[in-house]
Amino acid sequence: MSSTSRDSGSGALRSVDAPRPIEPPRFSDRRDAGRQLARLLERFRVQRPVILGIPRGGVPVAAEVAGVLQAPLDVAVVRKIGAPQNPEYAIGALAEGGVHVLSQRAVRALGITDSELQSLLHRVQADLSERVQRVRGPREPVDLHGRTAILVDDGLATGRSAMAAVASLRKRGAATVILAVPVAAPESIAALREQAQEVICVEAPGNLWSVGAWYEDFTPTSDREVAALLAANASPRPRPAQTDRIACRIPADSVQLAGELTRLPGMRGIVLFAHGSGSSRFSPRNRQIADSLTQAGYATLLFDLLTPAEENSRTNVFDIPLLASRLVSATRWLDETDNEAELPLAYFGASTGAAAALTAAAELNDRISAVVSRGGRPDLALNLAAVRAPTLLIVGGADDQVLELNRRAQRQLRCPSELSVIPGATHLFQEPGALERVGELTTQWLDCHLQS
Repeated sequence: MSSTSRDSGSGALRSVDAPRPIEPPRFSDRRDAGRQLARLLERFRVQRPVILGIPRGGVPVAAEVAGVLQAPLDVAVVRKIGAPQNPEYAIGALAEGGVHVLSQRAVRALGITDSELQSLLHRVQADLSERVQRVRGPREPVDLHGRTAILVDDGLATGRSAMAAVASLRKRGAATVILAVPVAAPESIAALREQAQEVICVEAPGNLWSVGAWYEDFTPTSDREVAALLAANASPRPRPAQTDRIACRIPADSVQLAGELTRLPGMRGIVLFAHGSGSSRFSPRNRQIADSLTQAGYATLLFDLLTPAEENSRTNVFDIPLLASRLVSATRWLDETDNEAELPLAYFGASTGAAAALTAAAELNDRISAVVSRGGRPDLALNLAAVRAPTLLIVGGADDQVLELNRRAQRQLRCPSELSVIPGATHLFQEPGALERVGELTTQWLDCHLQS
């Protein structure tokens, strides 16, 4: 027996054998799933869509999509309607605006009366209102009237929650509703195609087993994380006038790396971003930092250290010599580009990308004027003592293990260096104001050290 699933690069259906052994999982975590899903949604960028995640797990996926499409992020809050005597058994779902979807078969089988059903809906509505307040806070919902709404979740099993959310978005005025998920059961896709204009997924296995089985890390998302992601997306900084964003292909070894070069009049220097997962272009955190640097007069190069096929291997993510060689190739390519060779360069690295940045800086010596690491692993860098570029290590105060690793790495550095700790911030800097502080510290460091 076979089933159909979508190719992660093109969205085209392909045949796979079922049941499918899920080893290794298709997605490393929700952020990785969001990046892969975003590739299938690039064509909607011109429609200026609104991205809406279903809390909690759908919001980290949606945040990655919103970062790629440079679109506003909101939530479509849905609550499961559990049976009166067995709350874990879902008989339907309730969404904002009082929209609900029920399994009439389950209602009849359980003998639920109209009065019991109304009482149940009233209780679930109270829970939903409380959840909305926790995750959205005082912010108003994004206006959907006449716009394209892309609804995102981390997976689709029965599809009842998504059905309620789609109906809710239509009630909020959306002209077009697109449902996008990393993984979904084919029967649920078929059912949702009757509700949404289009259903897009990376994988549609014949035997889903469970959504979580498709993720290496399926750690529950908290309301606090959801609120932080919404806050980070709430006020994107406008780009300066006359800013040029140029799509580019960077030759490295035998592959071509996709990138985006942002240039502006009177550039003070160029900052190359190195992300540990290889997908700098698709990181909303890197994009937010890049926007803040552009505001300060710095050009940026966001590019993929790994190809889509390569980043599926966790081994490549920790292959520091490979990542560093790609960064060196990008630097040399930039030096050969007109108008760029005379500008000072800096590296901004996150996770293992920070180790790659320091390794590349040691190789290129005086060509690199400064290095900044955000929540990075400088301890994995090769030949730290050879780094000459002034280096700033930024770590969250609540990221205990990484903080200690950064302290050890700083002791090996012989260049001017500083360790900046952001109180209360965790590894992903999702706390309100944390990422903004990273941008401020980075700009201050470059202002001091990035000189022609």
